[in-house]
Amino acid sequence: MKIIDLVSWAPQGNYNIYAYRFPHTNLSTFTQLLVSESQEAILFSKGQIVGKFGPGKHTLNTENLPKLRILYGLPFGGKNPFTAEVWFVNKLQPYNIDWAIDRMDIHDSDYNTGIPLVANGRYGLKIKDAERFLIKIVGTKNSFDQSDLTDQFFGEFSTKTKSSVLQFMIKNRIGLKQISAHLDDISEHLKTIMLPFWENLGLELTKFYVTSIEVDNSTEEGRRVLEAISRQSAQSIGGYTWQQEKAFDVAKDAIEGFSNGNSDIIGAILATGMMGGLGGAGGVIHPQYNQPSFEGTNQEQQNGAAQPANPTKQVYCSNCSKKFPNSHRFCPHCGDPYDACPKCGTDNDKNAKRCVSCGTHFQSEMILCSNCNTALPPGSPFCGSCGKQHADDKCSRCANPLAPSIKFCPKCGQKR
Repeated sequence: MKIIDLVSWAPQGNYNIYAYRFPHTNLSTFTQLLVSESQEAILFSKGQIVGKFGPGKHTLNTENLPKLRILYGLPFGGKNPFTAEVWFVNKLQPYNIDWAIDRMDIHDSDYNTGIPLVANGRYGLKIKDAERFLIKIVGTKNSFDQSDLTDQFFGEFSTKTKSSVLQFMIKNRIGLKQISAHLDDISEHLKTIMLPFWENLGLELTKFYVTSIEVDNSTEEGRRVLEAISRQSAQSIGGYTWQQEKAFDVAKDAIEGFSNGNSDIIGAILATGMMGGLGGAGGVIHPQYNQPSFEGTNQEQQNGAAQPANPTKQVYCSNCSKKFPNSHRFCPHCGDPYDACPKCGTDNDKNAKRCVSCGTHFQSEMILCSNCNTALPPGSPFCGSCGKQHADDKCSRCANPLAPSIKFCPKCGQKR
């Protein structure tokens, strides 16, 4: 068997090879060992480590390897053959190892429902203890590269990462909406958790990044969650509810079917009833915006239930659709005047001819009964609903309706 005179290793390409075993074992005390920068060479013979060498050129004689005398009984001087495995360890510091973990189920604090998540990122490893690394990881392989590292420890790495991410999110009540703002915190937390794991294998974890945590769109459940989130966002921006969206969808389908000659009259009637229910009296479509009611129910009135005087309610501005108390004369959000419906209190556009909520007609020349708030034509001596006399319930100068307790007209100042 030919004796090898020179042992060296020069990595080829950009792929990260952590450890490489020289293919020949027939060496001698004259063999030269060439170790490059950022490398360390370790010799194994008869299951034992017989020597470790740093960067430089070394002669494998009994002076450098005193254990050879014990194992082989080699004398000093001369060219004495022996067998040994030479391992080269690459001690460069790579940063380009990508990682990804599959589905993690969590009860999200933002949406209050279970959401499947996935996470990915990048980390860097450096061989810190070459002897421990070779004994615990490499084994009988001829080389150990990046894919070997990720494949061999995927199960344990994935379990630790999943558990740590979920515990951090639950403990700190981090939901899907805020997760991107906490990626740095999660990265530091995971690095602390993973450090002992890699140190036990002779490796140093130099960097650890979580680049994204998002909904798993590879499953049907994840796609449904993303669709629901998108729909919720659209409803929030558009200012309508899920119930309103479904009601209008059903009404639209029924009316389109009826207009295309569909004999399903019940569907059209149902659609009309739903739309009328959304709009108020008369089956006419009017957006209600969940406007308040200022009147007690008929049953409450019949039972004599006490109603609070001048109750304060929340109304929606007809201009910007934002809520404000009905005690305000102007919308505090956009400054639009509060033009209240005399019957239900809904805010209407100043040029509106009828209430968008209850359908009450607005006529500037009409007056209101001071007793039951019914709209009366000008000149009506009595209310058609309650019979109250109204001959003296308007200003003699401008015909503005006056309450019984008013002594001066609030519009023109005329004494009553």
